[in-house]
Amino acid sequence: MLYFAYGSNMSAPRLGERVGITSVVGVATLANHVLQFHKQSDDGSAKCNIAYATERDVFVLGVVFDLPESEKPALDRFEGVGQGYEVRTVTVTLVGGQDIKVFTYWATKIDPRLKPYHWYKHHVLHGARTAGLSDRYIARIEAVESIEDPNADRHRRQMNMYR
Repeated sequence: MLYFAYGSNMSAPRLGERVGITSVVGVATLANHVLQFHKQSDDGSAKCNIAYATERDVFVLGVVFDLPESEKPALDRFEGVGQGYEVRTVTVTLVGGQDIKVFTYWATKIDPRLKPYHWYKHHVLHGARTAGLSDRYIARIEAVESIEDPNADRHRRQMNMYR
Protein backbone atom coordinates (compact mmCIF):
# COMPACT_ATOMS: atom_id res chain seq x y z
CA MET A 1 0.00 0.00 0.00
CA LEU A 2 1.36 3.40 -0.92
CA TYR A 3 1.36 5.83 2.01
CA PHE A 4 2.09 9.57 1.80
CA ALA A 5 3.74 10.79 5.00
CA TYR A 6 3.97 14.56 5.40
CA GLY A 7 4.55 14.99 9.15
CA SER A 8 6.39 13.03 11.82
CA ASN A 9 6.08 9.76 9.90
CA MET A 10 8.49 11.10 7.26
CA SER A 11 11.10 10.19 9.89
CA ALA A 12 12.18 6.59 9.22
CA PRO A 13 13.00 5.92 12.91
CA ARG A 14 9.54 7.18 13.91
CA LEU A 15 7.66 5.19 11.27
CA GLY A 16 9.85 2.14 11.83
CA GLU A 17 9.05 2.15 15.53
CA ARG A 18 5.36 2.13 14.66
CA VAL A 19 5.11 -0.39 11.83
CA GLY A 20 8.52 -1.92 11.26
CA ILE A 21 10.35 -1.92 7.97
CA THR A 22 8.87 -0.09 5.01
CA SER A 23 10.43 0.79 1.70
CA VAL A 24 10.73 4.33 0.41
CA VAL A 25 9.17 4.95 -2.99
CA GLY A 26 10.29 8.58 -3.13
CA VAL A 27 9.61 12.21 -2.41
CA ALA A 28 6.27 13.48 -3.67
CA THR A 29 4.24 16.68 -3.95
CA LEU A 30 0.59 17.13 -3.04
CA ALA A 31 -0.53 20.16 -5.04
CA ASN A 32 -3.07 22.73 -3.86
CA HIS A 33 -2.60 21.85 -0.20
CA VAL A 34 -0.72 23.42 2.70
CA LEU A 35 1.06 21.87 5.67
CA GLN A 36 -0.33 23.03 8.99
CA PHE A 37 0.39 22.19 12.61
CA HIS A 38 -3.15 22.30 13.95
CA LYS A 39 -4.36 18.74 14.45
CA GLN A 40 -5.56 18.47 18.04
CA SER A 41 -3.69 15.67 19.80
CA ASP A 42 -4.73 13.81 22.93
CA ASP A 43 -1.52 15.02 24.60
CA GLY A 44 -2.61 18.66 24.33
CA SER A 45 -0.29 19.62 21.50
CA ALA A 46 -0.60 20.15 17.76
CA LYS A 47 0.35 17.59 15.15
CA CYS A 48 0.64 18.01 11.39
CA ASN A 49 -2.28 18.15 9.03
CA ILE A 50 -2.81 19.02 5.42
CA ALA A 51 -5.51 21.41 4.29
CA TYR A 52 -6.83 22.56 0.95
CA ALA A 53 -5.23 25.75 -0.32
CA THR A 54 -6.88 28.34 -2.52
CA GLU A 55 -3.60 30.01 -3.47
CA ARG A 56 -1.75 28.92 -6.59
CA ASP A 57 1.60 27.19 -6.38
CA VAL A 58 0.96 25.96 -2.83
CA PHE A 59 1.92 22.38 -2.07
CA VAL A 60 2.86 19.86 0.58
CA LEU A 61 6.02 17.80 0.24
CA GLY A 62 6.29 14.37 1.77
CA VAL A 63 7.62 10.85 1.44
CA VAL A 64 5.79 7.95 -0.17
CA PHE A 65 6.36 4.62 1.56
CA ASP A 66 5.33 1.18 0.38
CA LEU A 67 3.65 -0.11 3.52
CA PRO A 68 2.81 -3.81 3.89
CA GLU A 69 -0.98 -4.10 3.95
CA SER A 70 -0.71 -6.10 7.17
CA GLU A 71 0.80 -3.04 8.92
CA LYS A 72 -1.92 -0.54 7.99
CA PRO A 73 -4.22 -1.39 10.95
CA ALA A 74 -1.33 -0.70 13.35
CA LEU A 75 -0.55 2.62 11.66
CA ASP A 76 -4.24 3.54 11.74
CA ARG A 77 -4.24 2.94 15.51
CA PHE A 78 -1.12 5.07 16.02
CA GLU A 79 -2.62 7.85 13.93
CA GLY A 80 -5.94 7.73 15.76
CA VAL A 81 -8.22 6.93 12.86
CA GLY A 82 -11.75 7.67 13.99
CA GLN A 83 -10.46 9.80 16.86
CA GLY A 84 -8.57 12.63 15.21
CA TYR A 85 -7.55 11.53 11.73
CA GLU A 86 -9.37 9.91 8.85
CA VAL A 87 -7.85 8.05 5.91
CA ARG A 88 -8.11 9.73 2.52
CA THR A 89 -6.91 8.81 -0.93
CA VAL A 90 -5.05 11.58 -2.74
CA THR A 91 -2.98 11.88 -5.90
CA VAL A 92 0.63 12.96 -5.45
CA THR A 93 3.37 13.58 -7.98
CA LEU A 94 6.70 11.84 -7.54
CA VAL A 95 9.92 13.75 -8.24
CA GLY A 96 10.15 12.12 -11.69
CA GLY A 97 6.71 13.45 -12.64
CA GLN A 98 4.64 10.29 -12.16
CA ASP A 99 1.21 10.79 -10.57
CA ILE A 100 0.21 8.05 -8.13
CA LYS A 101 -2.71 7.43 -5.81
CA VAL A 102 -1.76 7.05 -2.15
CA PHE A 103 -3.48 7.02 1.20
CA THR A 104 -2.76 9.62 3.83
CA TYR A 105 -4.22 10.93 7.06
CA TRP A 106 -6.43 14.00 7.31
CA ALA A 107 -7.24 15.66 10.64
CA THR A 108 -10.83 15.69 11.82
CA LYS A 109 -10.14 17.62 15.03
CA ILE A 110 -8.24 20.86 14.60
CA ASP A 111 -7.35 23.74 16.89
CA PRO A 112 -5.20 26.50 15.38
CA ARG A 113 -4.28 27.77 18.86
CA LEU A 114 -2.23 24.66 19.67
CA LYS A 115 1.54 24.36 19.17
CA PRO A 116 3.59 21.22 18.53
CA TYR A 117 6.01 19.92 21.12
CA HIS A 118 9.72 20.36 20.36
CA TRP A 119 10.20 16.59 19.99
CA TYR A 120 7.35 16.33 17.47
CA LYS A 121 8.78 19.14 15.36
CA HIS A 122 12.14 17.34 15.55
CA HIS A 123 10.53 14.21 14.03
CA VAL A 124 9.12 16.28 11.17
CA LEU A 125 12.41 18.08 10.52
CA HIS A 126 14.45 14.88 10.71
CA GLY A 127 12.20 13.27 8.11
CA ALA A 128 12.26 16.34 5.86
CA ARG A 129 16.05 16.61 5.98
CA THR A 130 16.78 12.92 5.44
CA ALA A 131 14.32 12.85 2.53
CA GLY A 132 16.17 15.76 0.94
CA LEU A 133 13.24 18.17 0.88
CA SER A 134 14.14 21.66 -0.28
CA ASP A 135 15.87 24.11 2.04
CA ARG A 136 12.99 26.54 1.52
CA TYR A 137 10.41 23.96 2.58
CA ILE A 138 12.49 22.94 5.61
CA ALA A 139 12.80 26.61 6.58
CA ARG A 140 9.00 26.86 6.64
CA ILE A 141 8.86 23.95 9.08
CA GLU A 142 11.66 25.43 11.18
CA ALA A 143 9.67 28.67 11.43
CA VAL A 144 6.78 26.91 13.19
CA GLU A 145 6.72 27.80 16.88
CA SER A 146 6.99 24.76 19.15
CA ILE A 147 6.72 24.34 22.91
CA GLU A 148 8.28 22.22 25.64
CA ASP A 149 6.44 19.01 26.49
CA PRO A 150 5.46 19.16 30.18
CA ASN A 151 5.99 15.38 30.29
CA ALA A 152 9.80 15.05 30.40
CA ASP A 153 9.65 11.24 30.19
CA ARG A 154 7.65 11.38 26.95
CA HIS A 155 10.12 13.91 25.53
CA ARG A 156 13.04 11.61 26.42
CA ARG A 157 11.33 8.54 24.92
CA GLN A 158 10.60 10.37 21.68
CA MET A 159 14.16 11.62 21.32
CA ASN A 160 15.81 8.31 22.27
CA MET A 161 15.13 6.83 18.83
CA TYR A 162 17.74 9.21 17.37
CA ARG A 163 20.58 8.03 19.63
